Amino acid sequence: MTEAHPVAATFVKNAVRNGAKLIVADPRKHRLVDFADLHLPLYVGSDIALLNGIMHVLIKEDLYDHQFVESCTVGFEALKETVMAYAPERACEICGICPDAIREVARLLASVKPVMVCYTLGITEHTCGKNNVMSIANLQMLLGNMGVEYGGVNPLRGQNNVQGACDMGALPNVFNGYQAVTDADARQKFERAWNTTALPDKNGLMIPQMMEHLVTGKVKGFYIFGENLANTEPDIKKVEHELKTAEFLVCQDIFPNETTRFAHVILPAAAWSENDGTFTNSERRVNRVRTASPAPGVAKPNWWIFKQIAERWGHDWPSNSAREIWDNEISVLSPSLAGINYDRIADDGLQWPCPTTDHPGTCFLHQNGEFTCGLGQFNPVEWTPPAEVPDKDYPYVLSTGRRLYHYHTRTQTGRCEGLNDLLSEETADISMADAEAMQISDQEMITVKSRRGSVQVRARITEEVPSGMVWMAFHFREGNANWLTHPAFDPDTLTAEYKACAVAIEKMSPNAG
Repeated sequence: MTEAHPVAATFVKNAVRNGAKLIVADPRKHRLVDFADLHLPLYVGSDIALLNGIMHVLIKEDLYDHQFVESCTVGFEALKETVMAYAPERACEICGICPDAIREVARLLASVKPVMVCYTLGITEHTCGKNNVMSIANLQMLLGNMGVEYGGVNPLRGQNNVQGACDMGALPNVFNGYQAVTDADARQKFERAWNTTALPDKNGLMIPQMMEHLVTGKVKGFYIFGENLANTEPDIKKVEHELKTAEFLVCQDIFPNETTRFAHVILPAAAWSENDGTFTNSERRVNRVRTASPAPGVAKPNWWIFKQIAERWGHDWPSNSAREIWDNEISVLSPSLAGINYDRIADDGLQWPCPTTDHPGTCFLHQNGEFTCGLGQFNPVEWTPPAEVPDKDYPYVLSTGRRLYHYHTRTQTGRCEGLNDLLSEETADISMADAEAMQISDQEMITVKSRRGSVQVRARITEEVPSGMVWMAFHFREGNANWLTHPAFDPDTLTAEYKACAVAIEKMSPNAG
């Protein structure tokens, strides 16, 4: 959190200073560990084993919330059957956390109410990412920490307004407001509103599927809106081949980047500070975004660009501003957003669900144990290993993430001289033990290679990283970790396993470039 979500991390630090207890489960000893009561340096990809081990103790020692489980959930017996196979001793063999520490964590969690669980992409960017999230939800229901303020399952989304983009239907299976495209009533409603017919009744493709079908020819046109896929997707060599194959590729973005090199058409968009609209954060709070400066050159707001394209296809969309789009379309068509309009979010915004204009918004979900599906459903899951594990040829685990001074692929922060002065290149973070064994010095240029490719980067020798692990980011084109990561995906979400692949480290010869 201190690197990927520094503002949110500040609130956590302040909570600790005010007496809150903090448990950090992370393979790395990053800076938030300095504030923690307990640090659990689990092996990469072993989250479910650790969580199941904790729940084993909660059930075996009768520490779970009986009242919540019995009145607000279903499926407890199935969960119990699964986690009873994860005694702390067995969980330790998988995750590397000693049995006594697992028991201590379980007892500590049971002794405090409420408990909040926050996680970042270290949970979701695995082939078992969906199951990781399910396991966290199982834990919080078992502890009775759902439907209470300061509790719950709290994902820190990968970018600002990821929540808002999903709310607006930027997903292949829903319209705005999470109304399923497979629902006939929802399709009819949107067909009437959009003056069209025959909206698709099946879920659309996800990004990896789209890109693979650029090669097969199933996808003829590819419209990339605000994404630098040539740097962010796993196995860059594979990604570049897919982009080169595209029959027609459009990029809509605020700056040229590695992906726009493949575009047949580039549409220049206004940046967030040059535009009017809304952002929605991780607590579902819809906030106003106001124009701070005019867009340069011929750059236009994104909604304006989409409207012009629709006009060329014979559609006359009536809304002529972000406000009109929200008040006349989004809130009208989305029950969970029906009570939110521009007049009501002039100050501190509102949290959905907000069904009516006199509704105050919803501070936290699942109040009184009332879940969207009725009762909370336990979904027991088994631990599965990463898709690629170390071997004699590639003996290290590569895990990837972000660094404080840069944002994603540096499309924006790479144009800031001060930030480039603070961090001007990528490094490979390795442990002191591994560096000593390989006679690698701090800041020495090394080669990190996987089955997909290799990069030359400086070694950063640090106590943050355990032996056997290499940690890198993807901010820079040179030394980008995604030359090495592999395209293995969660089977349900198709989220890539950025957090685990096998690599080797080599010292560079004195004459190497």
